[in-house]
This record gives sequence, C-alpha cells and structure tokens, in this order.
Amino acid sequence: MKKISILSLSALLIPAFLLSAKEEKKEADPLIPPVVTPGVHGVPDKAGTPPSDAIVLFDGKNFNEWEAGKGGEVKWKLVDGAMEVVRGGGSIRTKRKLGYGQYHVEWRTPEIVKGSGQGRGNSGFFPLGGPEVQVLDSYKNSTYTHGQAGAVYNRYPPLVNACRPPGVWQSYDVIVHAPIQDKDGKYVRKSAYTVLHNGVLIQDNMEVGGQVGRTGQLALQDHGNPVRYRNIWFRPYRDPIPMKRK
Repeated sequence: MKKISILSLSALLIPAFLLSAKEEKKEADPLIPPVVTPGVHGVPDKAGTPPSDAIVLFDGKNFNEWEAGKGGEVKWKLVDGAMEVVRGGGSIRTKRKLGYGQYHVEWRTPEIVKGSGQGRGNSGFFPLGGPEVQVLDSYKNSTYTHGQAGAVYNRYPPLVNACRPPGVWQSYDVIVHAPIQDKDGKYVRKSAYTVLHNGVLIQDNMEVGGQVGRTGQLALQDHGNPVRYRNIWFRPYRDPIPMKRK
C-alpha cells in the first residue's frame, strides 16, 4: 500500500479549504439578496403567518410588545387569537420604536353593524406614530373620501375601495418608504406610504413627511368601536441592491 506523506495530505486539503472560504465570502456578499422564507396570507377563518425575517409584534397570545398610549398596561382584551379594542381603553402602541419598512396587520370590523359613516367600525393604524391609515367599515358605507378605509386620513383618499363586508377579516400592508435626498442632501421626497388593502394597491408612494432616520412606535386607535387586530408584524427597510454591471 502506498504511503501518503503529511505534505501530500496537506496539498489535498488546501483546495477544499479555499473553496470553503470562497463560499463564505460569497454568502456575505451584500449584492446577493438574503434568503427569506415567505409567510402565509391570512384568510377569513385563519390568521396568516409572518415571513422569516419579520419582527412579530402580535401573534394572538399576549400584549408583551404593547403598552397603553401614554405608557402602562394595555386595557384592550384578547379574543380568539386577536386583540379587540375596548371602548375607553385608549389607544395602544408598541413598546419598541420602529422605522421604515413593511408593516402588516389583519383587522376586522364588527359583524353586527351599528352606526354609519365614521361611527361604523372605526379605528386607525399609525406607523411610526402617524400619519394614520384609516381603519373603517367602508363596505356600502358612505363617508368623506379621505376618511374611508385605507385613506391616509385627512390627506389622501384610497385609489379604490377594496373593503370586505363587516365581520370578515381584512389585511393592510403598509410600506413606509425612506426619504430620498439628492447629492447635496436636499430632500427630493420625504417619507411616503404605499398601501395594499387585501392585496389591492390603494396608496401609491404618497408623501407623508418625515426626515431621514425617523423612528417611532406603531399605534392602534381606540375610536369606541370593537375592532379586532391579529398577525401584526414589521420588516425593516433594506437599502436597494445596486445594479451590478459587467
């Protein structure tokens, strides 16, 4: 049997070592998109699940991530894996400050319709503490255009009314865009919202203000109606990957 010297063995191992180092370097390359496992879209009878890189803010189990609007214990209640607004309980907000990125929430207005206009299934979703994306039962319910479900309240009406009937779970995906500056630091556009309601585009890159580096707590509004929320998560903003030219 032919003997293999230590020197020969080392020579055999070097290519494998170099290959491993190259693979590690490749994985750390910022031009390669990171792998994210998608979640599952919620349906009326079942909550969705977040993607693997999301910060889970509410999974139906507790209020650990939340506090009252002015601090202290949350006075809303947990019902069937959701949180429900308690009249007089006050608005609530996340304990942690968040920034630009994708905010997801599923919400449901009461099945039994009471009131009309702004008095029907009213609440609000405030990324970074505001401006508000209106939560409202806008299914066959007339009100002013910039107060409908999906409106950036008192600013921009939704492009379309994509509201489901009362008592049926719905979803918002609110992308809070970072401001854009030119080479001299002048703002080309301050922070903006893009909103999808039940997967339908209803706000398209609408400027809402806010400068570079802004953070804030996500808030949910007590407007006196027992609106429910579930499956709330956030994905932080990531700088776009530059085009790699040869």
